[in-house]
Amino acid sequence: LSQAFVDGQALRTYRHAPNAGSRKSWAAGDATSRAVRLAMITLAGEMGIPGVLTAPQWGFYDVLFSKTNKDQGLKPEGERKFSLSQSYGSYVMENVLFKISFPAEFHSQTACEAAVKLHPLVKDRLDQISRIVIQTHESAIRIISKSGPLANPADRDHCIQYMVAVPLAFGDLVAEHYEDGFHQSNPIIDQLREKMEVVEEPRYSREYLESDKRSIANAIQVFFKDGSSTERIEVEYPIGHRRRRAEGIPVLEKKFLSNLRTRFPEFRCQQIVELCLDQTKLEGTPVSEFMDLFVIN
Repeated sequence: LSQAFVDGQALRTYRHAPNAGSRKSWAAGDATSRAVRLAMITLAGEMGIPGVLTAPQWGFYDVLFSKTNKDQGLKPEGERKFSLSQSYGSYVMENVLFKISFPAEFHSQTACEAAVKLHPLVKDRLDQISRIVIQTHESAIRIISKSGPLANPADRDHCIQYMVAVPLAFGDLVAEHYEDGFHQSNPIIDQLREKMEVVEEPRYSREYLESDKRSIANAIQVFFKDGSSTERIEVEYPIGHRRRRAEGIPVLEKKFLSNLRTRFPEFRCQQIVELCLDQTKLEGTPVSEFMDLFVIN
């Protein structure tokens, strides 16, 4: 852990306009690869750094945790160190979110699911829509609610309006839908974006932060020019959430196999999947043998 704190962290710059870019697509892989490397050198005997957090001037607290982000002023003294709402344990691992259904920023996953459900009701009436109301949580509004031009695929997959418009119009959201050509050839996307109202639902914001829920809720309702409307479709937890594990794991395994098939022959895909689904066998497999399975001859 001390090695990780010494390394610091990547900035969030590449996740926010006007600098949103492709790096965020490989950021998670980069972070986990660093974690594996630090774990391996630690197991090999690399010494830790006991004062990594608290060392005056050079410690993590003084260098990276003592100033406000907005004006770089000093925080009150009591706020210059971590304050934890619960004890250390396995909470994070038990609540891992799997991005399964859509290649979309996580705050929008349930909105995409709601939009897919609404597609059959609106696909033949897109030109009759007067407004689209998206009820969401504060984090989604702050991070992914965008208006105006979208510069690139990375910008589009951090725009809740774009990620709702596509499945409303086309019934699904896949990686190709973020490309420049697709966006430019389908003006209906921006036409729908212009009709969207993104509003905060206080309960969603509250339950997003509650440790026993951590919902990522969204609701969508479409209104038409003749005064009619669709039903309000609400989805509180994405399929990759802990509360939908029984539903999500089979879909996750299917996604894993599907992605393997883009790179490997079928027999190798089956070898990898069978090994990964057998925990005892996987834990007994040397790392070198495991990595050999991913070599393309």
